[in-house]
Amino acid sequence: MKLKGVCYDVGAVMGFNWRPHFNPKIVHRELEIIKNDLHCNAVRISGLNIDRLMTASEDALNQGLEVWFYPALWDRRPDETLEYITKAAAFAEKLNQRHPNHLIFCVEGELTLFMRGIIEGKNLIARIKNPHFIAGIKAGEHNKPLNAFLAKANDSVRAVFHGKVTYASLIWEAVDWSLFDFVGVDHYRAESIKDRYVEMLKPSFSHNKPVVVTEFGCSTYHGGVGSEGLLSSAGLGGDIVDHRSQFFHYKIPLLGKLIRPRVNGSYLRDEDWQARQLVDQLSVLDRVGVYGAFISEFVSQIKPYSSDPRYDLDMASASLVKSYEKGTHGATYPDMPWEPKESFRAVADYYAKH
Repeated sequence: MKLKGVCYDVGAVMGFNWRPHFNPKIVHRELEIIKNDLHCNAVRISGLNIDRLMTASEDALNQGLEVWFYPALWDRRPDETLEYITKAAAFAEKLNQRHPNHLIFCVEGELTLFMRGIIEGKNLIARIKNPHFIAGIKAGEHNKPLNAFLAKANDSVRAVFHGKVTYASLIWEAVDWSLFDFVGVDHYRAESIKDRYVEMLKPSFSHNKPVVVTEFGCSTYHGGVGSEGLLSSAGLGGDIVDHRSQFFHYKIPLLGKLIRPRVNGSYLRDEDWQARQLVDQLSVLDRVGVYGAFISEFVSQIKPYSSDPRYDLDMASASLVKSYEKGTHGATYPDMPWEPKESFRAVADYYAKH
């Protein structure tokens, strides 16, 4: 693979901000570690706030990383989404002019699920619970409205951004890739599709363009893939977080701090499992011949580690480091509020050798 990447969230927002604390100094240090210690040469920077996207992206570019700039506005109408994407692209062009050929603009991703207007439903949960959801996806009803929107978005973005452009698709979205410079696909290896994982990816190579797996990963409990993997690869699913407790904790001022987010059952934390799965999947993608891949994800602030399994939300996280709460810092990097997991070391070793 030419691109050895990781996904880096600067604050996606669904219900609440997934990166509550954004400190440019910490961002700079994390990106430094991503390049020098994780041995990445590319980073996919995603989030809602354009100022955060610009701050992190410029820092990454200055450090010599290729940036895939991924603005993420979820659960809005197509017209609102288009306006937001175009605004983000105009800002990204400022970075593109200073760092030509080192910034790729992503016209969002997985819009069948994350934007209103393709599948009926005012939000993600309503859409995937729509009684017609599975039948509609199997019939391909989503593809025509999706491609109509992507054509408008591509024209609008290229009017203000003069670098390369792509889209991060679901494996079952039949995208018109003639619009874009890369074929991008979020492709998690959920257990239900493990035997068909490579076969499902093969059509992506038929467009004579570089294929990049824009997102994949594995959770940190034995047998876990996570909600992202199930949604991306199989179309349904949940994860092991008690979302009600998590929502109240982050969304309700003062009172929410009295509610500690927890997992929704009994699970076995297994960092070795996560590490093995990621390295094995990287090996598979290498053999298939993808141009690059981005592991989801580097760090998750909203899924912190706890020694008490009832509150160890990091088990549900696909992150390569385990976040700490209440000012605790790690041992490997004493200046960071997290500690590398086994997956960090395994991925770093793989990237360094390939």
